[in-house]
Amino acid sequence: MTKQDINITLKRASWLIALFFSIAIILSAVQRRDSSLVEDVLVDIQPLASGNALLTEAEVERTIERTFGMPIEGLPLSEIDVERMERVLEEDAFVVNADAYVDSRSRVHVRIAQREPVLRVMDNNGGNYYLDADGKKMPLSKHFAARVLVATGNLPPHDPLFLKPDSNRKNRLREVFELSKRILEDEFFKAMMEQIYVSNTGEFTLIPKVGDQKILFGNYNQVNEKLENLKIFYQEGMPYEGWQKYRTINLKYKGQVVCERR
Repeated sequence: MTKQDINITLKRASWLIALFFSIAIILSAVQRRDSSLVEDVLVDIQPLASGNALLTEAEVERTIERTFGMPIEGLPLSEIDVERMERVLEEDAFVVNADAYVDSRSRVHVRIAQREPVLRVMDNNGGNYYLDADGKKMPLSKHFAARVLVATGNLPPHDPLFLKPDSNRKNRLREVFELSKRILEDEFFKAMMEQIYVSNTGEFTLIPKVGDQKILFGNYNQVNEKLENLKIFYQEGMPYEGWQKYRTINLKYKGQVVCERR
């Protein structure tokens, strides 16, 4: 064996020894980490657009405690399944996403993104709940009442599949939800409308925040045209006539806005 071959062999051996020690150090660090105990649980709930929260840090911690059967402070990190923790937290109707991780100081961090309610439904059957932008049902919160558009009147009980089109029958909950989305997509109507009422015959009445007139929307048809006519009336006609001049604003007639004076 030449001197050059010996040098190459020694270099390879040194690399193997270095690799061995690196793996040993990593394994040792992992073992020490897994045997470490959870020092603390830090919960971060991202606020809604309003700055409020529908659930509290204490409620999140209680959910985690139920998942593991006990408080996790003091448990070995090897027993903490963060993916399982995230799945359980995301089963909460107020939670759209949960992220959990363990930092270098053996602290468990939990970051919660809340579902944003966009519509409150108060139907004649006693139902009282929120819907988010995807139509997912949310219970009322014990901590905060979201100031959102309200739908009342003759609405069917919530069905998780209510947004699925059904050509055989109308779904008033789907219609009122779609109308609420149209309203919320327009900054003018979003700031203006307070309530959608559904009659026994399926006709809609809109209640604005300003003034006490009723807007007779009629059935769920020609939606874009009706809303555009209403916007033109409010922007061009109402400023001259005044908010209190009319008892009703009727959009039922194609291409017209028919008003009833007080």
